Amino acid sequence: MSANPAAKELADLFMALADPTRLRLLNLMNGREVCVCEFVGILKLPQPKISRHLAYMRRAQIVAARRDGKWVYYSILKPQDHAAACILDCAIGKLSERKEMKLDILCLGQNCCDQ
Repeated sequence: MSANPAAKELADLFMALADPTRLRLLNLMNGREVCVCEFVGILKLPQPKISRHLAYMRRAQIVAARRDGKWVYYSILKPQDHAAACILDCAIGKLSERKEMKLDILCLGQNCCDQ
């Protein structure tokens, strides 16, 4: 018996949101593209670990990647399912209210490979 695609999309979304590092990544991508080098500099985590989290979110179809030369930029991809999109929007909105997430945002632009 195959699962309902909308139910699977919701389950994948909740699993993607169930990790503090992925929540920090989503917070940083809120309304902007972010280069992997910035994630590494802000989160103070190794690039392979960041890349694994981003790949997980790409498989859940909530993150898109764009290559520009040797750099890869990530941004939030809104789910097609209305319920999933509402949940993601609400979660990201609430993240931006948290003190530690605001501190991450203040560091954007200070760790970029383009500088």
